[in-house]
Amino acid sequence: MTVSQKTNRSENEAANQEETVLVEEQETQASFEQISHETTLFAEPIFHFGNFTITNSLLNSWLVLIIILISALIIGKKIKKIPSGIQNYLEIIFEGALNLADSVTGSRQKSLKFIPVVLPLFFFILLNNWLGLLPGVGSIGFIEGQGAEKIFVPLLRGATADLNTTLALAILAVIITHIFGVIMAGAWSHLNRFIGLQLILEIPKKVFKEKEYTAILVNPIKFFVGLIELVGELAKVASLSFRLFGNIFAGEVLLGAMAAIFAYILPIPFMFLEIVVGLIQALIFAMLTLVFLTVMTTSHEESENNHQVVAH
Repeated sequence: MTVSQKTNRSENEAANQEETVLVEEQETQASFEQISHETTLFAEPIFHFGNFTITNSLLNSWLVLIIILISALIIGKKIKKIPSGIQNYLEIIFEGALNLADSVTGSRQKSLKFIPVVLPLFFFILLNNWLGLLPGVGSIGFIEGQGAEKIFVPLLRGATADLNTTLALAILAVIITHIFGVIMAGAWSHLNRFIGLQLILEIPKKVFKEKEYTAILVNPIKFFVGLIELVGELAKVASLSFRLFGNIFAGEVLLGAMAAIFAYILPIPFMFLEIVVGLIQALIFAMLTLVFLTVMTTSHEESENNHQVVAH
């Protein structure tokens, strides 16, 4: 083999190596380009436990529950008759929550009954709102998919940015209001708030004994108003769930858009804005639940009397 042949051979090998490296770089670049991630309306599934799907928003809500339980256990063990340290601040928060509840319920007795339901609900929503802003939530995950399409799936996602979570919270809140209504106002009184059987049954008495002939028209109208209130219960669920979901999901999309424009400084003001929004939305949800509890635990006759007093 001559010197020129050896030179040509070495040049061909070098060219082949360069082509191989170039092809590998192109394949690597193509694989990175094919990985996509978009903010979805639904929570992405992480794994399955039988027929039960575990999503990233569900994992986030479990993490919040663990934080609340551990905090409650630690605080419960350190409570003393004479407060000191952090217990002073916790008592200030609790007293402020009671005073705020008193302004809605008008009764300290009712406030003491409702606070054990409303306050944990407030902290659960607040921590879920804020946990979605932490680094790693929404940015740490895994890649799944086959072939050309590959999708990045985050391990954790803000639970309140998932409509399933907010809908479950809204349904739970409305159900709790009805449970308290049955316990405190009575099952019959609570039923007649929506299905006014009492109004229909008392028509003969008012017409023939009390000579109140307007009851023939007024009571059926009140009966249909009760049916409208029954539809209003569905509106409560929709209002609570969509308000919370819409604000938190919009904030998640906003932060993603700002990070895509300039990831270092631009998102910071919007993160502070989302901290405030998370606090306000948790407070709105808790206060509306408290208002619904107050309304449902007031007997229908008492509420009518209060409206008459205000009118006079």
